[in-house]
Amino acid sequence: MSGNAANVTENLMTLLAILIFTGVVCVKISKSIPIPDVVLFIVAGIILGPSFLNILDFDHFTTGNHLILTFGAAYILYDGGREVQLHVLNKVKTSVFTLATVGVLVSSFITGFFAYKILNIDFMSALLLGSVIASTDPSVLVPLFKKINISNKVKQTIISESAFNDAAGAIITFSIIGIIQGGNFSLGNSVIQLIITAGGGIIVGLLVGYAISVLLSDKKYNFLHGHSAEVVIASILGSYVIAQRLGFSGFMATFMVGMVCGNKQILNLKMDKENLNLHVNFKDTFISLLRIMIFITLGTQIDFVLLGQYWIHASFVILLFIFVARPVSVFISVILDKKAEWKLNEVLYLMWTRETGVIPAALSGMIISLKINNAPIISAVTFMAIIITLTFQASTAKYVAKLLKLELDVKVE
Repeated sequence: MSGNAANVTENLMTLLAILIFTGVVCVKISKSIPIPDVVLFIVAGIILGPSFLNILDFDHFTTGNHLILTFGAAYILYDGGREVQLHVLNKVKTSVFTLATVGVLVSSFITGFFAYKILNIDFMSALLLGSVIASTDPSVLVPLFKKINISNKVKQTIISESAFNDAAGAIITFSIIGIIQGGNFSLGNSVIQLIITAGGGIIVGLLVGYAISVLLSDKKYNFLHGHSAEVVIASILGSYVIAQRLGFSGFMATFMVGMVCGNKQILNLKMDKENLNLHVNFKDTFISLLRIMIFITLGTQIDFVLLGQYWIHASFVILLFIFVARPVSVFISVILDKKAEWKLNEVLYLMWTRETGVIPAALSGMIISLKINNAPIISAVTFMAIIITLTFQASTAKYVAKLLKLELDVKVE
């Protein structure tokens, strides 16, 4: 190994050691105060990042930074898929589909309109901003709803929406970028692209999920039986890469792998209790590690020079995003779904729950790298959305569930 490579490796290992140790301290602190650990992770990243102490700086490790964010989100989506019970999802599938498509479009347009009026930027840049922050974040929502005891119907609608809406948000974002850069926009082509991207990801995920469920089961072809943790990591990496290279949604693929693994009893497959417990214990620890790495890393990337310039106007945009755009998009998405039999308190909770995180941060970073017009403003508002929704909404999710009388006395399995 060359001297330069050795130094780079040593520096990255040092950063990761500091990052993980800091995260564990934040987890311990969060158990003593009513603030979610993810908020403390971001605060820690801000303090240790380039804006303050400059101890954690991933500017020279862009590949490592991208790997943490992408693989972390993919693995957490897999875990979200495992939480979904198909008999519950079947009842709310129309609502999930409309929330992840029509809801994203409505939210993008309303937020874009407010941004256009408040930030004094051109309408296409404002619409781009709306599309970037329209999708919700599974890396926050999946762990959050493991700690909140509400009905599976509400929980799985929120988790499933967060998995499915990333494809819609990304496609709308890329379509708007194409228009800004002088391309031609076609609504029909965009809808077809959305179907192909999401549908292809579903197919890849179903195939990979079925294959590993068979190989890890107690059936005849259980060649990899006893190695579930290792095989799952390989399947998440593999399904994501295969889907992306075929032009599909890698995140959708990993979510579907989790859904198949979590519902393998429908396929008459099962894993013995000992190996299942080993896998679950590993998975929970690994997800805790990934959440630390994701959100402390995001905290180090917040640009306070930009936030200092736009924070007042950005705050107004995000408040309207929370209290107008989200409620309207939810209302339009669920009002026609008679099968789901939504109650008012459930709809109100859906309106309140929409944390912003990894996917919007990644999209805003891409827009910065492409030097899109008004990219710095879009980046500033995106990180303001992350800070406000995680601090304001994630912190109050349990309290709002109790206020709306959605908490259950008996834990839902």
